[in-house]
Amino acid sequence: MEKSKQSLIVPEEKIIKRIVMLRDEKVILDLHLAELYGVETSALKQAVRRNMERFPEDFMFGLTA
Repeated sequence: MEKSKQSLIVPEEKIIKRIVMLRDEKVILDLHLAELYGVETSALKQAVRRNMERFPEDFMFGLTA
């Protein structure tokens, strides 16, 4: 595999460490996901909002009290 593509792969251990249980659901918080992708949280959320048709309906949710 060429180096540029290989550097885009996030090690599985790094992803697993970021998974948390929240209201009986396994989730990765937006700040951790942005960190894994190397972008700002706001940029990640904007990209998702602009491309909602590419994600499953339950991909993202907001928390309430």
